[in-house]
Amino acid sequence: MAGADTEPMDRGPGDVLARDGGPPSRRVAQDGTVRNKTAPRAGTTSRKGEAPNDAAARTGAGPERELRHELRHADLPAVAEVRRLLRDRLSQWKVPDLIDTAELLASEVVTNALVHTDRGAELTARLTEGGCQRLRVEVRDYVARRPKVRRATDHAAHGRGLLLVQALADRWGVRAQEAGKVVWFELTQKAS
Repeated sequence: MAGADTEPMDRGPGDVLARDGGPPSRRVAQDGTVRNKTAPRAGTTSRKGEAPNDAAARTGAGPERELRHELRHADLPAVAEVRRLLRDRLSQWKVPDLIDTAELLASEVVTNALVHTDRGAELTARLTEGGCQRLRVEVRDYVARRPKVRRATDHAAHGRGLLLVQALADRWGVRAQEAGKVVWFELTQKAS
């Protein structure tokens, strides 16, 4: 409910309470990220000097593994290719418990980027290992307009994608870029 009272939460510098109708257990930072109250903060995992259009997959055995894929504008058949690439890579990385949810949420975020923007998009999926395995999927597009979580009617064909992301992701958010934005979500699994 918009404007509803929210419970007190530990706020960091630059954080503001969610006022977008989201549950009170989430907070929205000034950079647009949405954090669960109980989730630990993670630092930025992007690497300096890495080309933004590098479509090569890095699969080293180190603590971080990455998949990158570029998508052309309105290429909706590419959504199935993203699901296949993500499924194959997550199987290779031995995190089968994340596959179904990651495929579903990536499909929703990629489809939004291809339908609601006028250029292509870039998908990056990154698995970081430590006490738990954290999958972060980012979809970058070139339109600054932020997506909105909508409440779809029972018979509407559209409007449920971000509701799914909000419900199933451990964390998710939107980060502004110099040109466009990145919509991201994270899923975690305890290390085996």
